[in-house]
Amino acid sequence: MKLHLIFTALAFSLAGPALSQEPVVGVANADALFTSPDPVLNRNKQTTYRIIKELLEAGHWDRADQYLTERYIQHNPNAASGRQGVVDYFTKVLKVTPKPIPEKMQTKIVSVVAEGDLVTVAFPREMKDPKDPSKTYTTTWFDSWRFVDGKADEHWDSALKQ
Repeated sequence: MKLHLIFTALAFSLAGPALSQEPVVGVANADALFTSPDPVLNRNKQTTYRIIKELLEAGHWDRADQYLTERYIQHNPNAASGRQGVVDYFTKVLKVTPKPIPEKMQTKIVSVVAEGDLVTVAFPREMKDPKDPSKTYTTTWFDSWRFVDGKADEHWDSALKQ
């Protein structure tokens, strides 16, 4: 039995570089993921949809008060907490300017999970291969929001310091 485990471990360690990743792709109808028969989950999912479409995609940070609480707790290491902190990050640091709000969300979505006061959205993300910058690979990015009275009050994502 011990010998079998050693050979299995050896086989996996040798197979590592030869393994190929399946690409991360979005679903065909992302809008359908932002609904729920539960009225509270539906409200939170719909607010999440508007945060992505109106704020993140279209840059209309002047609407942030409709979707984010004033205290908005931020766990992204690049932006300060508070609604004004995140607005300043996008408008003053990243210098995002508003553009027309699309009829439907343009961002590709893998999944939307809502439970209690939390909504988590997974996105496909294409990155440069650090071993060969002429190549790319896909991975999964996520954003999670905690809601209070229909507004996002806390945020987590997979961002690293810039």
